This record gives sequence, C-alpha cells and structure tokens, in this order.
Amino acid sequence: MAEALLAVVMAPRQGANGTFVFFLNMGAVVLIFYFLLIRPQRKEQARQKQMIAAVAKGDEIVTNGGIVGTVVRAEEDRLIIKTGGGETRITVQRSSVAHKVSAGGKGASEPANAAKKSPMGVR
Repeated sequence: MAEALLAVVMAPRQGANGTFVFFLNMGAVVLIFYFLLIRPQRKEQARQKQMIAAVAKGDEIVTNGGIVGTVVRAEEDRLIIKTGGGETRITVQRSSVAHKVSAGGKGASEPANAAKKSPMGVR
C-alpha cells in the first residue's frame, strides 16, 4: 500500500508543474535584473544627488557640457562658476554638474586626471 501511495505522489503532474517552473524562472530573471541593473543604478543616482547637494563655494567642478570652473556662489538650484584664467563667470544649474574635481582647493576628491584626459585617452 505504501508503494502505491509513493507511486501516486511521485507521478509527474500535467499542466500546473510547467506553469510553476515558468513563473519560477521569470522571478529569477526579475531578481537578476534588480541586483545587476536597477540596484546599482539607484545607488549611483543617490551618490550623484549627494555630491551635487554638497557642492559649495570654492569647489572645482566639471559640468555635463565639459565646462571646468570654480564655484564662486552657490544658490539653491544654481551655481555661479568662474571659468578660465580670467573673470568669466557662468551660471549653471546644480543638476548639470558631472563631478567635483577638487573640494575648496584642498585636494582632489575625484581623480584630477579624469578632467585632463581627452576622450580618446591620449594626452
């Protein structure tokens, strides 16, 4: 009798088993996408927002357009930066800051070579 019960339990099911495996595979794909793509991207966005909020007077920055300058005045949503060797001043939005090159002239918080290299990697 135990052998008959074991045979019934071990018999392959039709229909529902394939659906369960499909949803299990789809769940695994969603988890892989979350841990490999979505989660790291959210961490990077949070780090970028924190860096932009911390930009203050005296910081050397690079904008998304490639303009390098020193922050002269920091407002809530805008930065006034001095570019070049002269007295040229530009107003940019905080959201257009790509990264900080140095913090207040005390040293590099980001690699200084990143701003000096050409796109092709040749100087």
